[in-house]
Amino acid sequence: MKFFLLSDNVDTQLGMRLAGVDGVVVHEKEEFHTAFDKAIADEDTAVLLVTEKLVNLDPAYIEEYKINGKTPLIVELPDRHGSSRPDDYIMSYVRDAVGVKM
Repeated sequence: MKFFLLSDNVDTQLGMRLAGVDGVVVHEKEEFHTAFDKAIADEDTAVLLVTEKLVNLDPAYIEEYKINGKTPLIVELPDRHGSSRPDDYIMSYVRDAVGVKM
């Protein structure tokens, strides 16, 4: 079981590589789809790290996999400047997914 990174910048990829995580840098939507499909097809990948900027290229594509896929676990990483998500993102995600307001 391993981690794998899909990044939109070399800095994140280099930092994760120093931590022992392999990955690729992609910039275009088609490149992202190809790299994502290849990463989820690898049975050794347990956790797929994806930068927020890449997720924002096609959020529906990622959401579809999160809902219907089993493994790997998809983890969205903020970029080096911080997250672009609102402060109550987790609460709204739980509310939308489960239907419970916390």
